[in-house]
Amino acid sequence: MSAPAANLDRVAGKSTSPAVELTVGEHTVRISNPDRVYFPELGATKLDLAQYYLSVGDGIVNALRDRPCMMHRFPKGLPGGKVHQKRLPRGAPDWVPTVNVYFPRYGRTADELCVEKLADVIWAVQMSTVEFHPWNSRRFDIERPDEWRIDLDPMPDCPWPRVQRVAGVVHEVLDELGAVGWPKTSGGKGLHVYVRIAPEYGFAELRRAALAFAREVERRAPADVTTAWWRRDRDPAALFVDYNQNARDHTIAAAYSVRGIEAATVSTPVRWDEIDDIHPRDFTIETVPGRYAALGDLQAGIDAAVFDIAPLLEWADRDDVPVDLDLPEDPD
Repeated sequence: MSAPAANLDRVAGKSTSPAVELTVGEHTVRISNPDRVYFPELGATKLDLAQYYLSVGDGIVNALRDRPCMMHRFPKGLPGGKVHQKRLPRGAPDWVPTVNVYFPRYGRTADELCVEKLADVIWAVQMSTVEFHPWNSRRFDIERPDEWRIDLDPMPDCPWPRVQRVAGVVHEVLDELGAVGWPKTSGGKGLHVYVRIAPEYGFAELRRAALAFAREVERRAPADVTTAWWRRDRDPAALFVDYNQNARDHTIAAAYSVRGIEAATVSTPVRWDEIDDIHPRDFTIETVPGRYAALGDLQAGIDAAVFDIAPLLEWADRDDVPVDLDLPEDPD
């Protein structure tokens, strides 16, 4: 199903440029300050951002649906700085869904955005959201993740060909496990690979499994990969397989999320056979809509390919990965 068409009607407003109303499904979302420039390098505005998300509607909703979601907001565009927003901003219409999440570190709860439909995404854009960072669990059981995230995170001097090379190793190991991996660019300098799993394990078990997988990749590509937790212990030209992205309340940019950098890159699903020929800078709010129109959502089938992490937990036992993998924050 294609994204709902936007019906644009200019309405009066108090800002320099008149507000715009977008009809998205059953709801109307008012975009104030539509001509505010969010990405000065491109001249891309708040309205451009909303229209981008409309163009990948089914894809972004599929990536966010029913997941607690942190919003990275830029109320004055990129030059004005970022706000990390867990709690839904005040004044939200009653049709924007939330889920109540408990944060043990602070002893508090927050009602986080929990997208069900495209109008929820566009409303978040109205609230200056550029990036969407969902949990890897869903509202039905927040403590049981259903998504294993493999984060190929290059160190500062790591060349892109090394990321591409390691992606091939990741694919090889996943194939041997019988797991289907769904790769995407990070929107930065790395790659993410998602694997749908049954929500039968907690975050600690998943992170332990993810570390066992990372160590297997490291064994096969020791010249390229590190799993060292402390940044000071990593080769600055290595690729870090960041297993800790599977910890509770750790989030990374969703598929089809724009990133808050000047080039307005997008975290974009790709095919495995494309990885050798692409670069993350290829995918921006200017190029992804055409790609999406031609290819559709490359992650549309992810929910039908569920993997049981039991073999990875056996690897974790083999490698003596601690059961309580309570890692301190890296001071670097």
